[in-house]
Amino acid sequence: MSQQKTIVMLVAVMMLLSNKAYATSYNVGDSSGWAFGIAGWENGKSFKAGDSLVFNYGAGAHNVVVVDKANYDSCSVPASAPTYTSGQDNIVLNKGANYFICGFNGHCQAGMKIAANAS
Repeated sequence: MSQQKTIVMLVAVMMLLSNKAYATSYNVGDSSGWAFGIAGWENGKSFKAGDSLVFNYGAGAHNVVVVDKANYDSCSVPASAPTYTSGQDNIVLNKGANYFICGFNGHCQAGMKIAANAS
C-alpha cells in the first residue's frame, strides 16, 4: 500500500473515532430512571446529534415511544411509531427535535414524556 493511501485510511479512521469520542450518553431521569413526572428533565441540557438517551425502567411497567410534536403534545401513540420495551433502551438522538413518551394508558399524561432538542 502506498504511503498516500495509508495516510488517507488513517485520517478516515480518526474521523470515525472522533465522532464516537464526542457523543455523550444520558441516563434519562438520572438515578430515578424513566418514571412518572420526568417531563422537564431534559431542560438545560445541551444535546448533540449522535448523543444517546438511555431509558431505564422495569420492563413491562413502561415503554418508550418515539413520536412527533403533535403526538407528544396530545400524548397519542400512532400505530406505526417505533416502540421500545426492553427496560434498558438506548436511543441515538437525531439533529433537531426528538420526542419520547410512555405509551401506557395515562403515563404520558402523568408526565412520562421528554422533548430533547439536539444541535
